[in-house]
Amino acid sequence: MNRIIDTGENHQSWKNLPPLVGIASMKDAITKGFSVEETVRRLKRYHYALRRLYEIFNDHITAEPVYELKMAFSLHSHLCAEHVTALRKRVSEMREPPLGLDKIPDEDLRLVFDEILASSSTEERVTAIYGIVLPDLVAGMKRHLDETNPLTDHPSTRVLRFALLELGDMAAWGSTAIRCLCEDKAVDDDWLALIENLLARAGSIDGTQDVSDEIATAELVPMRSATPYKYDGVVKRDERFSDPYNMGVNAEIFLYNEDFDDAAKVIMMFYKRLREIDVPEMMASIIAETPDKPWDYYRDMTRQLWDEARHAMMGEIGLTSLGLDWTKIPVNHTWSMGLNTQLTPIERHAVLYFIEQGLMPKTGKRYEWEVGVASNNPLAAIVQDFDWADEVLHAHIGRDWYVSAIGDARKAVEYGDECWSNVLMGWKQWKDDGLTEHRNWWPEIYAEACEKAGIEPDPEILAYHETYESKRADLQTIPAE
Repeated sequence: MNRIIDTGENHQSWKNLPPLVGIASMKDAITKGFSVEETVRRLKRYHYALRRLYEIFNDHITAEPVYELKMAFSLHSHLCAEHVTALRKRVSEMREPPLGLDKIPDEDLRLVFDEILASSSTEERVTAIYGIVLPDLVAGMKRHLDETNPLTDHPSTRVLRFALLELGDMAAWGSTAIRCLCEDKAVDDDWLALIENLLARAGSIDGTQDVSDEIATAELVPMRSATPYKYDGVVKRDERFSDPYNMGVNAEIFLYNEDFDDAAKVIMMFYKRLREIDVPEMMASIIAETPDKPWDYYRDMTRQLWDEARHAMMGEIGLTSLGLDWTKIPVNHTWSMGLNTQLTPIERHAVLYFIEQGLMPKTGKRYEWEVGVASNNPLAAIVQDFDWADEVLHAHIGRDWYVSAIGDARKAVEYGDECWSNVLMGWKQWKDDGLTEHRNWWPEIYAEACEKAGIEPDPEILAYHETYESKRADLQTIPAE
């Protein structure tokens, strides 16, 4: 009675129906598995790794200049947050109060992520994350699936299977990114060796691998993290963003001009979507500089951050679909730069919420969707439809986490307006300093779009020249400098 007599290899189900609802063979269900304690130990280590990766992705969105990497970090921080949430829930189901999810499971693992957080270049960061850490995490989760009892621990296997789908996508993207970024630029081999050796001494992320005597006794000294990491909220962009201080075309005044046709407004809406690159740049700073919130706060805020990155890419595909090169359009960073460098995190959130509330009335996102539909451009209709749906969700997130902190909905809106009004937009100063001429780029882009579409430009639309010198994006007057 104290040993397994039959491993189930000859088990016959009725009419050969798949046994155990198809989640396991009889043999695996009888012979495999480890304890709840061991399961929780491993899950906590995956949780720690994903939470630290989440932090690294988020904290480098703003200062990462390359647009494609900003977008990737936005998505990958969101995916990590979702899987952190799933792991937290699973651990909470397994006799684990208090959960201890904020405890560092291994000091060598801590140093691995501290080093990557403080990495000195994009190439280092990408190589360490996608070339070393993610493959190690994926390997650990696959070991877990191979070794655990697929029936008794099915809830955990489900969490891990879903995680592996998206971690695999992340790793595949990252593998390509390493080849693209590091083809002509070497990464410090000594630093990469430090990351690999620290992981080895931790027994890998899952803590199951044997540690050699050589690694166990090696002196592994911090390199990048020897200088404490400090979040950089100054917005950086690559050379394709050639005129980031340009405030020469007021998109909102154009959009609400009843005399302009919907097809021209679609061009401006696609520009507005691409310009939303500044929202993840700003939201990342709120998240990075707002500690000690409940985990759901970070998950919800990161979902919104990713949505805003999606919106920027919606603009990218929209302009591309019209045959337009988006790099010819000055996509300014003045909003995210101003908020990040002049306001506190709660003040930034206040401005974000105030703007979101302005998008809810009929003249906001609904209007943009109506323009997209009326334009007979199917992509514009789809983009604005989903953009509108996302903004409704974002208004809920704002109420849950910002309004609740202020305590009064009316005061929350008023405070947002006040904070935005306090952001100094140096229209004249930027021009005087030679940072921009506030060039009116609209006529050339509109004329090119018309040429590609085989239509004549409307002279009145072609002559549009309203700027942001005196009007904000919500059309409120900006005080004179």
